[in-house]
Amino acid sequence: MKNRQVRVAVVQSAPVLFDKHSALDKIASMTREAAGQGARLIVFPEVFLPGYPRGLSFGARVGSRTIEGRKDWQRYWESSIQVPGPETEMLGELAKELEVYLVIGVVERDQEFSTGTLFNSMIYIGPDGTFLGKHRKLVPTGSERLLWGQGDGSTLTVIDTPFGRIGGLICWENYMPLARTAMYAQGIDIYIAPTADARDTWQATIRHIACEGRCYVLSCNQFATKATYPADLAYYADIQDDDDILSRGGSAIVGPLGEYVVEPLYHEEGILIATLELDEITQSRFDFDVVGHYSRPDVFQLIVNDKKQEIVRKWS
Repeated sequence: MKNRQVRVAVVQSAPVLFDKHSALDKIASMTREAAGQGARLIVFPEVFLPGYPRGLSFGARVGSRTIEGRKDWQRYWESSIQVPGPETEMLGELAKELEVYLVIGVVERDQEFSTGTLFNSMIYIGPDGTFLGKHRKLVPTGSERLLWGQGDGSTLTVIDTPFGRIGGLICWENYMPLARTAMYAQGIDIYIAPTADARDTWQATIRHIACEGRCYVLSCNQFATKATYPADLAYYADIQDDDDILSRGGSAIVGPLGEYVVEPLYHEEGILIATLELDEITQSRFDFDVVGHYSRPDVFQLIVNDKKQEIVRKWS
């Protein structure tokens, strides 16, 4: 029988950009703080390790790139991680020590084919230190496509835990109705939505997902300032700030009927803590179950290609 309650934490913070050691240190300290408040599931924002390069152009224009921008991008590449790899092993040791589930946004370096491509990924680590899986963002948004490749259907990951099934999508993937449906169809109970979107409209999105999926939504954004950027970047001057704030946050926790469990946090770093009542998920599906009695498969069907896409296959 699954536990009917779980205490969760959503971390709103930012590391020093291009410095994965800063990110790992923050993950360790804030995980300890959240675990000290009883959290068993702890969530960090989109590409927290090593940070979201908001405002940087990397010298890219339509039809052209610059040598200086390539060097900035190389610094970002050098601060990425392999999944799994040494950094996930370190995070596994942390999770095992504190007996918590960790969900962390990372910049993942491809290690299967080119080693050059980066992915915007979300990793799952269990309380025994095991690497449980990952999700690669299916479509990087706008100019993010200069930085990150596209994931495939093999990483639409949902993890079974003693307190329900957890999984999610990254930032504007959550605007993709079919991607959401693919997650709901895996019986998701706690939907994790790391983001870089601090707009008011994002709040409408996460509340809609909670109400549509009849699940808890943990939305996690960075609170980032220009002070966290290295000043020696070639395109540092590109960064526009409002009183030094680049991302005001807006992390929140929403219940399965679309009401806030924890209101959005703005203009400061912090950890949102809540105890989720899992019975409320069951109760919420009494009158609406999006992939159950409301699904109408005689009218609508979704085909999901969950096969890993490989560019090279060898015949033996």
